[in-house]
Amino acid sequence: MNAAIISMGSISSKWAAEAMKKYFDEVDLLDITALEVSLGGRKAEILYKGDPIKHYDCIYAKGSFRYANLLRSITSMFCERCYMPVMEEAFAAGHDKLLTHIKLQKYAVPMPETRVATTAEAAKSVLKKMTYPVVIKMPSGTHGKGVMIAESRGSASSMIDALALLKQPFLLQEFIDTGGTDIRAFVVGEKVVAAMRRTAVKGEARSNIHAGGKGTAAVIDKKIEKIAINAAKAMGVDICGVDIMESARGPLVLEVNVSPGMQGITKATGINVADAVAKFLFEKTKQKQSGVNAADAKKEIKEKMAMPAQEILTKLSFRGERMLLPDFVTKLTGFKEDQEVTVKAEKGKLEVND
Repeated sequence: MNAAIISMGSISSKWAAEAMKKYFDEVDLLDITALEVSLGGRKAEILYKGDPIKHYDCIYAKGSFRYANLLRSITSMFCERCYMPVMEEAFAAGHDKLLTHIKLQKYAVPMPETRVATTAEAAKSVLKKMTYPVVIKMPSGTHGKGVMIAESRGSASSMIDALALLKQPFLLQEFIDTGGTDIRAFVVGEKVVAAMRRTAVKGEARSNIHAGGKGTAAVIDKKIEKIAINAAKAMGVDICGVDIMESARGPLVLEVNVSPGMQGITKATGINVADAVAKFLFEKTKQKQSGVNAADAKKEIKEKMAMPAQEILTKLSFRGERMLLPDFVTKLTGFKEDQEVTVKAEKGKLEVND
């Protein structure tokens, strides 16, 4: 079996590709910026560096929010013919905090109280009902970017006036005081393969590793693990990073990263996350291939059973007293050598059934 990783060429992607070589016969690391979608011809195509992309049994597609539409298009076109760990809808929801919270809400995944406003006036009306500090978020953004904390109603109003110039919705979220810490759980399939506690640097509220946060290995309980796995299912992904805060109300999911990095959590825990991902991709691809082969076999049998009998005018050939049928008749019936059949014969008529 062969596989490919579509990404921006991050170190994490290179680690995953290298680990996958232990399991797959061939592994390619494809640059997402060299891909394009061709539509309007006889069929839709994905091109890589100008040529149609070759067939893969497994494709692990990942990338930043800038490529969400491209990733969604690729997944939509390839998900039925090969195994892909991220569903097409996940690329839109995973890179939009509003859509993420809507998905989590549908699956009853616990999260901080969140409100959405589309205008400055609406947001200021909502602020009257909230306690401070309050978290203000942009819908898109990763690594903690686009996340601000307002200590008072006045500072929140000023931030909203500035954000209103961008003319896009923003989220107003309750502030949960956790001392600048949260948990990143790395979900692979039905389990959390690694977890780390992230702690923000002094003077910074965001605990993201990319924002300077420090990671240490964490041991999580069954409740947190179940919440992380449910969050992954809600988003439609088999591989992701789930950020969780521990509050007085219990664990609350902040975000689901559908293109998680491996460097920080590997360094913090000492766990070979790349190998866990590679092995999982291989096993799921084998399952996918088995299902495809079984489905193809059933389809072939069904088509043969539904195929109407064909009348053909031909001449008979004999070898001694034995009757020989033309090659195309043998191919049409699908009979094999030494196959047991029932023969009905009478003068001027011959019928052979399996």
